Amino acid sequence: MIRWLIRGVSAVVVAAVLVVGGTAYAVWKQARADERAPGDAILVLGSAQYDGVPSPVFEARLDHALALYNEGLAPTVVTVGGKQDGDRFTEAEAGAQWLQDEGVPAEAIVPVGTGSNTLDSMQAVAEVYADRGWGSLIVVTDPWHELRANRIAADLGMSTLSSPTRQGPAVFTRETQARAIFRETAAYLYYRLTGSTPEDRIG
Repeated sequence: MIRWLIRGVSAVVVAAVLVVGGTAYAVWKQARADERAPGDAILVLGSAQYDGVPSPVFEARLDHALALYNEGLAPTVVTVGGKQDGDRFTEAEAGAQWLQDEGVPAEAIVPVGTGSNTLDSMQAVAEVYADRGWGSLIVVTDPWHELRANRIAADLGMSTLSSPTRQGPAVFTRETQARAIFRETAAYLYYRLTGSTPEDRIG
């Protein structure tokens, strides 16, 4: 009896290690991919902003989205994200203003000022996606965030391509990258198990 119990516990431990290890590898693999191709819109996932000024993490994402827009890969850029208590601007507004300051016409930007985490933001974007009859989005976020962001988008009925930023605090050091992979592995598994997200805004 004890032997079978030990075997059962060992099997569960091995399975857990394989699931976690496989997910971490998937996060790492997706982070290295850049699937940029023509789409209907470029989606920039929000991060912190300070009185209308994007944080370094957010600015790195916006800068990459700007490069994709200037390449002509999509005619529209979607900025998304709500605001914290006491903020005067949403993340979407801060991102939209940054893009306008860099020369993107206001009519080419769709700010979606809703969401305090990836799931909330994607749900808000899914409504715009359906209303406008879009067929594909280019998702811009940090490399380690791409797997979960695209999984959530797919679950909401959106077709996406991954094009992560390669600059900014999220990719500065190997230590930063390792922490991000660990965090995103946990967050991805949490989402797949519960259908919700544990995250708060960072950066």
